[in-house]
Amino acid sequence: MNKIFADAEAAIADVPDGATLMVGGFGLCGIPENLIAAVRRKGIKDLTVISNNAGVDDFGLGLLLQTGQIRKVIGTYVGENKLLESLAIAGQIELELMPQGTFAERIRAGGAGIPAFYTPTGVGTVVAEGKEIRSFDGREYLLERALRADYAFVKAWKGDRWGNLVYRKTARNFNPMMATAADVTVAEVEEVVELGELDPNCIVTPGIYVDRIFQAAHLEKRIEKRTVRKRG
Repeated sequence: MNKIFADAEAAIADVPDGATLMVGGFGLCGIPENLIAAVRRKGIKDLTVISNNAGVDDFGLGLLLQTGQIRKVIGTYVGENKLLESLAIAGQIELELMPQGTFAERIRAGGAGIPAFYTPTGVGTVVAEGKEIRSFDGREYLLERALRADYAFVKAWKGDRWGNLVYRKTARNFNPMMATAADVTVAEVEEVVELGELDPNCIVTPGIYVDRIFQAAHLEKRIEKRTVRKRG
């Protein structure tokens, strides 16, 4: 069993217009930048993207916002993305925001086969509009639906040809849960290693969740907002 693809273009060759994509990352940490660039080059449009913050103006998913390829963003905050903010205010893109914990749990539920769950987060706010509310032990809870996608684009540190993945530090973020919650999971890794080279105790995403894997090229690893101070 060999899930290795030559490059990002080959890994996304069958992604159609109108697809729903889960895209890993937090800010610009742990984003599948090669896959995002390949989507831009291919010109896939009318996308629904499930992502924590949709990149920044000139990098990450911000590149797909520039070209008008995204129809809807489901996430937790706008972050440093002024373009997303302006598009949403102008009504040129659909934007669904939610608390970050709810976002994470909706994805986890989608991967676990749980269709919905109740949470107290958001009760009495705009988050609750149009949602079922029930009382348990005297406390009100919202019903939140699970999230799933047609494709999950994830970024990992190392992987093997079976699709087993290891992440590095905070670049792990939303990637592991997104890998479980899509019909097709595509993994972009910094290094493809031989079977047996990954410590089984360090594998976070087992290969059973991964359909395609390729070794990324030209990784920039940008910092979303660099802050420095003068030396003493």
